[in-house]
Amino acid sequence: MDIGTFSALAEPNRLRIVELLAHGPLTVGEIAERLNLRQPQASKHLRVLLEARLVSVHADANRRNYALQMEPLQEMDAWLNNYRRIWNERFDNLDHYLQELQSKPEQ
Repeated sequence: MDIGTFSALAEPNRLRIVELLAHGPLTVGEIAERLNLRQPQASKHLRVLLEARLVSVHADANRRNYALQMEPLQEMDAWLNNYRRIWNERFDNLDHYLQELQSKPEQ
């Protein structure tokens, strides 16, 4: 698991860019417009996402189309899956304990 993925997604605008790109590729201008950012700001965030391998860029004439790359997100999901199992187990134990408490007769 690359810590760069978490670091890149920690900034709210970059997370919003990833959410936009989940629906398909967009240009810098389209991203800036949809997020109400200036184009240089959007470009700066896209550069960080590109360095974290969360997006790829494809030049088409004078336009640069950015697309979401799923591999880092899949790696993060696999890493988090270990913690999901731990938490599910703990919630199951808590559920069993609460059921025991409810089934005990009142004294």
